[in-house]
Amino acid sequence: MSLQVAIQMDPIGPIDIAADSTFRIAEEAQARGHRLFYYTPDKLSYRAGRVVARGWPLTVRREKGNHFTLGDEQDLDLVEVDVVWLRQDPPFDMGYITTTHLLDMVHPKTLVVNDPFWVRNYPEKLLVLNFPDLTPPTMIARDLETLKEFRAEHGDVILKPLYGNGGAGVFKLNQGDSNLASLHELFCGINREPLIMQKFLPAVTAGDKRVILVDGEPVGAINRVPAKGETRSNMHVGGRPEKVDLTKRDHEICAAIGPLLREKGQVFVGIDVIGDWLTEINVTSPTGIQELERFDGINIAEKIWKAIEARRA
Repeated sequence: MSLQVAIQMDPIGPIDIAADSTFRIAEEAQARGHRLFYYTPDKLSYRAGRVVARGWPLTVRREKGNHFTLGDEQDLDLVEVDVVWLRQDPPFDMGYITTTHLLDMVHPKTLVVNDPFWVRNYPEKLLVLNFPDLTPPTMIARDLETLKEFRAEHGDVILKPLYGNGGAGVFKLNQGDSNLASLHELFCGINREPLIMQKFLPAVTAGDKRVILVDGEPVGAINRVPAKGETRSNMHVGGRPEKVDLTKRDHEICAAIGPLLREKGQVFVGIDVIGDWLTEINVTSPTGIQELERFDGINIAEKIWKAIEARRA
């Protein structure tokens, strides 16, 4: 099976080919005989009934500083391709949401991974709210007094933007910390969105586990350990990846959420688990497959492509 694959992603030039999951997905696609086309989200357009991407035929190679070659720029009607990858990073703003609406127009005739309708309706920090028995105490609110009441009840908390990513804007507030009002003022000056507050989990010092699911099934995990003096374990802010095994609790969490992910076309998902608690379900642009491949020798990109090829077949 040879597929025409369009990849909607951030600029390919600056990526780290040793860590970037989109690069690994493209590399595996090419090895399987699929043809690649690359474009950035700003090159997606609607034109009189057609959803068109302006981009380039793409060839990738694992050579640092020389990791891609582009063909001639052209317009591609996305209804004519087999697979579109929705892989730009958040923030999950109106620009991001608009691309999901446009890609809805070609899916499922063209298979969009992950399904854009459910990416739009299941952003990372909101989908977990469907599973309150699996998550730590959580509040979504914009009202300062409501946030204060939650902290008074639960003590140390984590406060972060509802639609942020990569650990940006994440704060740990101890019970006696006097900065909540100032942070609330800061966030409210930036946007009109609610904030998310969660009970702080001390187990994060031992790591924040990223579990990878392919078509609803867990295939492995890495542990991300915060840098010294940090609460955040995201690798974007210095978190250290370590080899880790899936626990019985991890399998319980995946068994609870996996069927929904599969049903809603979320082929490649990364969930975050701290201790025994599910904190996020990442469906927009999950990462971690290269680290897992290095630790455990599991070719996650191959598993992802087998799932996609089965859906296309």
